[in-house]
Amino acid sequence: MSYELPAPGSHGITLQEAIGMTTLYRANREAILKDEYQGMDILVKSHTFNIQDFQPIFSNPSCAGLRIYYGMSEDLKVHAIVVGTDNEGNDIIPLQGGETSINTGGVILEDSKRCPPYCPPPCDLNP
Repeated sequence: MSYELPAPGSHGITLQEAIGMTTLYRANREAILKDEYQGMDILVKSHTFNIQDFQPIFSNPSCAGLRIYYGMSEDLKVHAIVVGTDNEGNDIIPLQGGETSINTGGVILEDSKRCPPYCPPPCDLNP
């Protein structure tokens, strides 16, 4: 199966859909874990990044999309790992040793404000 970048404008959902999805997630985020992992804030509610950190990704002429991977730190906390992608779906990332991939300028972002413990003010998506 060939890779196809999602169409522009195909990602939007309504506020009601977003509220429903975030509510369902919050209601189940602990229940889906084995008992021994509950109450450890392994699964996040949100990640917050500074927009300036995305500029190196967006300024790469090969960048056509963003991809979010999920990783885990030593303390078992789930983290979002963000990279740019080209039109063919290739990650634009640095190679081992500091070189960059065929799509030069690879940047990997992760160090977000993770909620919990750094949660945003209450809103419709995070009451």
